Amino acid sequence: MLEQELFAFLERTSDAAFAVTEQGEIRSWNRSAERLFGYRASEVVNRTCHEALDGRGALGTEVCTGGCSVQACAAKDLPIPDFDLEVKTSSGNRLWVKISTIVFDEPTRRNRRLIVHLARDISHRKANEQLLVRMLALSKELVAASVQADGISPVSPLSTQEQRILRLFAKAKNSAEIARELSITLPTLRNHLHSINEKLRTHNRLEAMMHAMQRGLI
Repeated sequence: MLEQELFAFLERTSDAAFAVTEQGEIRSWNRSAERLFGYRASEVVNRTCHEALDGRGALGTEVCTGGCSVQACAAKDLPIPDFDLEVKTSSGNRLWVKISTIVFDEPTRRNRRLIVHLARDISHRKANEQLLVRMLALSKELVAASVQADGISPVSPLSTQEQRILRLFAKAKNSAEIARELSITLPTLRNHLHSINEKLRTHNRLEAMMHAMQRGLI
């Protein structure tokens, strides 16, 4: 596949897609990217990712600057995991997207490598995660403000793995992220959650987290 064929192919994807050089210079920008980010292709092509999107990671750090980890992985032919990125749109608002990456080597041009990014809007998911974090923080404050936990009926002890799962949920990790981090399948994770709810006599994972924190189990 030649570079122009790649760009034509990306125009047919429903995801926002743009290709950059190893130095971060934008070379293509499809119509879905125009709709998601608000910039026309003519406004961003030949600019760098940092200039156009001002990308920031989960901790608010700049990640679209020169020598970023994606460029380093591409240069060493290492796998590039998906990642969440907060970007600036043409309206000046900030938007959360999940980025997947494909590395493309131009077969007819020596040492010509493009990094293709596919982006999907995850702002709704991020808003829910932030709400969960605030709810957990509030629940911890309520537990700390309570006089004591006397009178709470005993429960079956949680396993180390079950405690680890609740701590990860308390950090606003979703099920897929927890399964990957613990190297288990989603059905296995669901089985652990069922066991946790049975032991704590709760009905869902949020209630289980609050009860576990109140009892000092996590």
